[in-house]
Amino acid sequence: MRHGDKNKNLGRKKAHRDALLSNLASQLIVHKRITTTLAKAKVLRTYVEPLITKTKKSSSSLDIMHQHRVVFSYLRDKAAVKELFTVVGPKIANRPGGYTRILKLGIRVGDNAEKAMIELVDFNEIYTKGAAKMEEGKKTRRSRSSAKKPAKTQPVPEKEIAERIEEKLETPSDDLKKIEGIGPKAAEALHAAGIDSFEKMATATPESLKEILDAAEGHFNALDTTSWPEQAALAAKGNWEELQTLQDQLNAGRKQA
Repeated sequence: MRHGDKNKNLGRKKAHRDALLSNLASQLIVHKRITTTLAKAKVLRTYVEPLITKTKKSSSSLDIMHQHRVVFSYLRDKAAVKELFTVVGPKIANRPGGYTRILKLGIRVGDNAEKAMIELVDFNEIYTKGAAKMEEGKKTRRSRSSAKKPAKTQPVPEKEIAERIEEKLETPSDDLKKIEGIGPKAAEALHAAGIDSFEKMATATPESLKEILDAAEGHFNALDTTSWPEQAALAAKGNWEELQTLQDQLNAGRKQA
């Protein structure tokens, strides 16, 4: 029985859960906003906010060094730790807490899971502009004259913020599933890493693509990325017949093996 157990396991054992939250926290710190399920976003908030608070403990160089080591023990990512202490830390220095915001994005097609976007509050340009205007409206002086009072600026609704951010993030991208060996989940992981076109994949190396898939959430160990840049180069040039010939050769080689 799990009476009184308030820990959200997310259907995973401890080691798997810690690795998942560590990767999600690193991606949130680097990219400032990520899209995941609502359940994972709520657990990630309680995981990453205490780590962000540790950037404020900078009374001495020894204290700063210690906090670096503590945060690295959770994230295991030097780039994310550097981004947290050099970029995120100074930005949230005056905020007493509540560094993240969760916006619901509806239901995911397929497994009917609730999607959500979690972001760092101080890095949302749309919302911070609206909040700045609201603060300016509060600073107006009151007078007994008959002059009209300035209208109060209303905060931007969260639903409108999510729609604006989605429109800003939506950019035309290529269908990476046309590459032999890339399925919907692998394409989603590559898109999240910034490889959303055939040209970007053509310039990448098979080793870098493998590292992206290994860092992503999913089982991509069996995927062979050796021929992906070559296929992407043909797709980027529009040589679909040559691409089909290459894919037929790859399939024939797998059957013989």
